Amino acid sequence: MSRIAFLGSPQAALPTLTALAEAHDLSLVITRPEKPRGRGRSPKPTPVNEEARRLGLRVATPETTGDLEAALNSAAPLDLGVVVAYGRILRPGALRIPERGMLNLHFSLLPRWRGAAPVSRALMAGDPMTGVTIFRIDEGLDTGPVLTAQALDIEPEETAGGLTTRLATTGAGLMIRVVPGYLAGEIEPVPQSDEGLTHAGKIEPGERAIRVDGLQRDEVNRVRALSPTPGATLDIDGETHQILRARVSPHQPEPGSWIDVSGVPVAGLSDGGIELMTILPPGKKVMEGAAWLRGLRRRSGRVA
Repeated sequence: MSRIAFLGSPQAALPTLTALAEAHDLSLVITRPEKPRGRGRSPKPTPVNEEARRLGLRVATPETTGDLEAALNSAAPLDLGVVVAYGRILRPGALRIPERGMLNLHFSLLPRWRGAAPVSRALMAGDPMTGVTIFRIDEGLDTGPVLTAQALDIEPEETAGGLTTRLATTGAGLMIRVVPGYLAGEIEPVPQSDEGLTHAGKIEPGERAIRVDGLQRDEVNRVRALSPTPGATLDIDGETHQILRARVSPHQPEPGSWIDVSGVPVAGLSDGGIELMTILPPGKKVMEGAAWLRGLRRRSGRVA
């Protein structure tokens, strides 16, 4: 049975982790160290850490590049490394430890959206389609040769959370089919083209704000791209709210205002309105826009 090291951290890495654990000898699982999470900000392990321990797998949480290489060497000899959203760039020393290198499951159709936030960038750009790509990691940023890819249509109101879940499941199935052939020498990676290249830089804080001088479709795409986290923001009557679902409205409030339209809040942008379907008010729980509106004593106001 092949000896594989798995590197990943978030929830999206779990389908591949569990699939590989069923079919191969996962000699080591490497994930990011514990960090403060949740309201209490107490240190908590990553989802991959929790699942790997539940499966009885050996786990390492290296802090530095040197620690990472030491952890991999401790599990040698390794046939392969598999990476899914680990959250750290791997240096050449680490890449050389597994005999057949490391494969990465990336949530886009490379070379479109190379980088840290491919799902959010695809949604923010209004792409109708995305997918998953499996490639062998080299020293560049998502530039390695490709083994295979699979496309997925993006649903009209799909958010980053929902799309990531679908991509993670699809990618896990693809990885399980590819690994045996790759290790047997039956699949030869093909050099990646730069044609159609785009970069998926991480989401910056300033990109979260819904622009009241923006276009309906662009701002709805912003909401989809940032839901459920970190969440698009909108200043409503002087308080910053997170908007987790929105859609284009046929109604056209004055730009910079919001109004009640049949029990639903609609914010006015430069070319029309957007319906605020799901809202996280400051200091409160997530609620539907209609429920938020029922808790107010006014039926219009300002947005910025």
